[in-house]
Amino acid sequence: MIHPRFLAVVLTGVGLAADLTAQAPTTERFADTLSIDRPQYPSSYRRRTNPPVLIRNATILTATGSELRNASILFQDGRIVAIGDVGQVPTGAQVVDGTGKFVTPGIIDTHSHIGVYPAPGTSSEQDGNEMTNPVTAEVWAEHSIWPQDPQIPLAIAGGVTVAQILPGSGNLVGGRSATIRLVPARTVQELKFPGAPYGVKMACGENPKRVYQSRGPSTRMGNMAGYRGAFIQAEQYRQRWDKWLKDRKGDPPARDLKMETLAGVLRGEISVQNHCYKADEMAQMLDLAREFGFSIKSFHHGVEAYKVADLLAQAGTAASVWSDWGGFKMEAYDEILENLALLTKAGVRAVLHTDSPDGIQRMNQDAAKAMYAGNRAGIPISRDQALRWITANPAWVLGIDQLTGTLESGKMADVVLWSGDPFSVYSKAEKVWAEGWLVFDRLDKTRQYKTDFNLGQADPGVGR
Repeated sequence: MIHPRFLAVVLTGVGLAADLTAQAPTTERFADTLSIDRPQYPSSYRRRTNPPVLIRNATILTATGSELRNASILFQDGRIVAIGDVGQVPTGAQVVDGTGKFVTPGIIDTHSHIGVYPAPGTSSEQDGNEMTNPVTAEVWAEHSIWPQDPQIPLAIAGGVTVAQILPGSGNLVGGRSATIRLVPARTVQELKFPGAPYGVKMACGENPKRVYQSRGPSTRMGNMAGYRGAFIQAEQYRQRWDKWLKDRKGDPPARDLKMETLAGVLRGEISVQNHCYKADEMAQMLDLAREFGFSIKSFHHGVEAYKVADLLAQAGTAASVWSDWGGFKMEAYDEILENLALLTKAGVRAVLHTDSPDGIQRMNQDAAKAMYAGNRAGIPISRDQALRWITANPAWVLGIDQLTGTLESGKMADVVLWSGDPFSVYSKAEKVWAEGWLVFDRLDKTRQYKTDFNLGQADPGVGR
């Protein structure tokens, strides 16, 4: 048990104590309404206050096609105010010299299991896979997320400001994902990105058929039959509920948490995030989506996505892939280093993801590897395009691209100051702002968040 005094020391050290002890917003009572009408585990995230910030004389990569040299960026009250020539600087602004340094949007990882598979990796805290049924659409990743996972501060130090936390891939349908802000927090509600739509994790191929080989599905055709059967039930459930919600006559249908999630997919309210390695299976999943009238937002781990890049572009489906992981099982054998470059060339919204608590700490380096692999193969990839793989494109996949993912006036001030070119192995995230709040400063130990779990390893005097 952590003594409250020590917890207060760490929280005060990063300017959190007052925020986290503030009362949460009150929720209206719904004594005479159905549970379906009440707030469904709403976010209680709050933007932390911070003085205005001016970074000047830096190279600014906006992820919108612009690369500005010796330029400035100003943000205030959590939003970007101006880029380039910022004009008058607000009174009390914190001025940061960016000479020789680079500024980018905060990095976004579309595929992470931080919090549901936390460190130190003991069996008691492996909560990412509800492998009790091939279809567990009823479970939500957020109900397993441990906000004190010590891997979160390490991701922040890599410049990551937002991540999608997914259930594992043992099931045909693994459950709902959660989009979170990487900030210090006590509860998952304090991490949830306000207004971000839910995703649902689906998985193709080897994983589900391996897990359920003794009771089915044990083949890829069994996998497909499982998806179809689940969505046939969801169609019927959606029709019953849509009819009742329209007229509110008689008793409502019985709630079914599994069907609620799949009906949300059919209504277009919940995005499909599909673990799928092989080209032929991606094509089949696109056919499944057409059969039931939904779209697939992104294929994850698409090692063979380059083989069906034209189909993905036509469907408007993104591909969230690695830079160079492959060969670790049969369905991953045809990985090539040029995957991201070929997808980009074909007009696919290409995304670099990690699926790794280690990889999430250096997504800028992975983007650089994929960029140079494409250029070496004669597929020109600009720095702006490579940056979009880890900023603008993942923001689109998560449905938050109107708010973050690029450096534009009016957008959230999710900003990273790099010590040098972010596509250099020698550069590190020096400062990270989450909606304008300085969540990490490599040069200031009092701005290096430590969770309760690793509090005992903190240097004496940190936060005092």
